[in-house]
Amino acid sequence: MFTAIKKGRLVAGLVVVSAAVALAGCSSSNPLDTASTSSASGAASGPIVIGSQAYYSNEIIAEIYAQALEANGIEVTRQFNIGQRDAYLPALESGEVQLFPEYTGNLLQYYDPSTTAKTSDDVFAALQTALPQGLEVLDQSPATDQDSYNVTKAFSDANGVTSLADLSKVTTPITLGGNSELQTRPYGPDGLKSTYGVTVGFTPIEDSGGPLTIKALNDNTVQMVNIYSADPNIKTSGLVTLADPKGLFLASNVVPLINSNSATPEVVSIINKVSAALTAADLVDLNSQSVNDQQSADTIAKNWLAKVNLF
Repeated sequence: MFTAIKKGRLVAGLVVVSAAVALAGCSSSNPLDTASTSSASGAASGPIVIGSQAYYSNEIIAEIYAQALEANGIEVTRQFNIGQRDAYLPALESGEVQLFPEYTGNLLQYYDPSTTAKTSDDVFAALQTALPQGLEVLDQSPATDQDSYNVTKAFSDANGVTSLADLSKVTTPITLGGNSELQTRPYGPDGLKSTYGVTVGFTPIEDSGGPLTIKALNDNTVQMVNIYSADPNIKTSGLVTLADPKGLFLASNVVPLINSNSATPEVVSIINKVSAALTAADLVDLNSQSVNDQQSADTIAKNWLAKVNLF
């Protein structure tokens, strides 16, 4: 997700796992090296392989999962910074990766783009039936990190815009900025048109709401950007998050996605305890420690687990 990720957000190496060997080296070009294999049934062998997106917040959650399991004597292999769902979901389905932090709304729309579920409970229920055989979700967390559209305060004040519905009265062209895949997502330009009657241009900015996105917004290269709701940059940059009265964005709680063959009672119990303890305010704070304090994911995870004292 990021092309410009700050130091400390990425782990140093990308490890691959085979059915016979616990650790099989690093890959500099493809974290899902095809040399990694699982058994024909997809069952986990050796350590539990935990993946993450190439997004600092997702990596922090994945590191929390990893350290929680290790604290309970379960061996873990980290395979972080994999990228987008097109890359890591097939690996989860095959058993090459076994556990991954996900987000309910976006994951549901990946498997069911026409879903009508909107609320947290409805999205979670629909997601459980939409997943392919061999994948399941554990308990969703109170923590949320969903897409949101943001504008500068100057744009908001000048145009009287505080919600997505207000965009229809803006008389000047609006260009939306975000990762390239946003252009074809259900809540992208087509979704804005069908839900709110708003036509926008689109400019790809490949840093998931990071400094390049903020700069493009402040420079007026784009007038609206997609930033995840738990990103501390929204507050520190003085942005206005536009309300979504018609539910263009689905509720998107943090949720562990697991290959069914690895969903042992012990693993499920440990990860569900983590999910229950992680709050929305926690996630914003954890993200701030990465973005503003430049702490590493492993340090952030270790300190949070010590604070909540789960194990």
